[in-house]
Amino acid sequence: MEILTTSDLREGGFAGLKEHQLVMDKKAFGPNRNPQTWEGLGNFVYLADARFMPKGETLMHGHKEVDVISVMVKGRINHEGSLEHGQMMNARQAQVQRAGGEGFSHNEVNPDNEENQMIQLWVLPERSGEKAGYKLYTPKVGELTRIYGGEMGQTQTFDSHTRISVANLETGNGFEQDTVSLMYVSDGEIEINGERFEAGTLVRSEAFTLVALTSAQVIVIDQR
Repeated sequence: MEILTTSDLREGGFAGLKEHQLVMDKKAFGPNRNPQTWEGLGNFVYLADARFMPKGETLMHGHKEVDVISVMVKGRINHEGSLEHGQMMNARQAQVQRAGGEGFSHNEVNPDNEENQMIQLWVLPERSGEKAGYKLYTPKVGELTRIYGGEMGQTQTFDSHTRISVANLETGNGFEQDTVSLMYVSDGEIEINGERFEAGTLVRSEAFTLVALTSAQVIVIDQR
């Protein structure tokens, strides 16, 4: 089991937010990656834990040939841009934007007078030239809900061999995982194979059992 925490990393940021970058895979960043960060898993190449300042925003910018996954931890975000303009994403929800060859532009805005928290992940596409698309998820409480990845032909998620799931947990909830995984504890406190971890911890592990010690949120990345 390997562990990386936000306290191990320098805080950065841009525009109206501050963030800790935990994953910067060389497949996406090459020599520009921060050597303190981790490589990803499969086509998963980036993870940042961001806190938007009151009324803060990313400012409008574009993406192409990357899938952008945003998981809301605390507060809310008003989504602006070329895909589902005006969509509000609340705490414990997640949105997935597939840029493909078509690309998209977006701006994420904190509409409130207090900080919020959002986790952003990037996955490289397995095929180039895909059509841009948007999906919004409200993961069920108490279980692991897949929000990205799966077989071609199904429409519940954007297909990929790299999978991302979110678990919004209450005390005592848990799940088992039988594959090599990266897990990010975005909120609360959990136990993995008897070891305690707090929010802001990234864990790389083989098969494991996870139990929530408090109300918690966990993001799990694996591949099939």
